[in-house]
Amino acid sequence: MSIIRLKDTDDPRLRVYSGMTDAQLRDGVGAPGPDPDLNGGLFIAESAKVIERALDAGVRMHSMFLEECWLDATMPIIERMGAEGLEAPILLATREQFRQVTGYQTTRGALAAFYRPALPSVEELLANARRVAILEDITNYTNIGAAFRSAAALGMDAVLVTPSCHDPLYRRAARVSMGTVFQVPWTRIGHGRDWAAEGVPLLHSLGFKTAALALSDDSISLDAPELAECEKLALVLGTEGDGLAQGTIAACDYTVKIPMEHGVDSLNVAAASAVAFWELRVRE
Repeated sequence: MSIIRLKDTDDPRLRVYSGMTDAQLRDGVGAPGPDPDLNGGLFIAESAKVIERALDAGVRMHSMFLEECWLDATMPIIERMGAEGLEAPILLATREQFRQVTGYQTTRGALAAFYRPALPSVEELLANARRVAILEDITNYTNIGAAFRSAAALGMDAVLVTPSCHDPLYRRAARVSMGTVFQVPWTRIGHGRDWAAEGVPLLHSLGFKTAALALSDDSISLDAPELAECEKLALVLGTEGDGLAQGTIAACDYTVKIPMEHGVDSLNVAAASAVAFWELRVRE
């Protein structure tokens, strides 16, 4: 495993850390060098925990980029890669070089670019699942990362994200999740804003009941016995502000609310996901 001390910031291998938008990374557009694997896109992982969990999941690294001050802390990862025969350039920068490239004053450690793994189909993902979370159109990366962390900790078998939901592999989302985006299987569901018209019948065909977390006159309590009795259950959570689309609520089997006190009507979607996942986890 070669550690390359950068002479300057013109090295084309640094382009993935500064010269590409999130969309270009996702689509593999504008990355340097002939590399057919880039057609599947890239994502950036930040911090040792996230990088380690990506490696644990078998995701292939494209390169690593770090400041000299993080080298000692990152050596266990570098040594692991060498022991496992994993090849990727390790690009080492001074503090000033790192800041010139990334614009970050500080980071939580090394950055690493990874090749995006192919997403499975919904049918493949849910073959053995009993509890599933669906994130509808959530655009806050912190909330996405927190929901994935709760899903991993509280017994969700898989996560589905709608077409307009932001990317769970975005650097901030993956970091907030503490790398659990690589532990909880996930994929996208539907092909448009009205994902439920296609997605809910698909879930029904796979044996799932669907529960929309939303406030409405006919909402049932999260601790209603009919929910706990579902053999397979998909919990649908919406973006803050607008919440779930009316078409989604209408398509689901249940509309569910979390009982509140002191005049509070709702929780942040990340907090609501943790409460719902805990209450409706499979209890053998």
